[in-house]
Amino acid sequence: MEFPDLGKHCSEKTCKQLDFLPLKCDACKQDFCKAHFTCAAHKCPFAFTKDVQVPVCPLCNKPVPVKKGEIPDVVVGEHIDRDCNCHPGKKEKIFTFRCSKEGCRKKEMMRVSCDQCHGSFCIQHRHPLDHSCKHGGRPIGTAG
Repeated sequence: MEFPDLGKHCSEKTCKQLDFLPLKCDACKQDFCKAHFTCAAHKCPFAFTKDVQVPVCPLCNKPVPVKKGEIPDVVVGEHIDRDCNCHPGKKEKIFTFRCSKEGCRKKEMMRVSCDQCHGSFCIQHRHPLDHSCKHGGRPIGTAG
């Protein structure tokens, strides 16, 4: 043998294959062959230290930390009740800009303001002639 110290035997009791590129388990720190290096393949007794999953809130998509011994579903439920900023019952108003024209009750998603009187109007009353604009002198043109 030219290289007697090259490679290591697989630590799996049923395998013991000589592997020249052994892989070390992160949890138990033993050397394994390609077929047995995963925690599930060699039934690692320390796999629970590496199998840590953090639940994510379904509403705000933020990770919710869970301490040892706590049930993740209960912790996420408490997060939704207390700390979550996103509440499904509360809907933000989309149409918030109400038309300033007397008698009009329309609302718009974006502010449409008059260049002369700086009032907020709906699309139908956005031109100075359409909302009887009294500021800034004469209107520039007629709205069709």
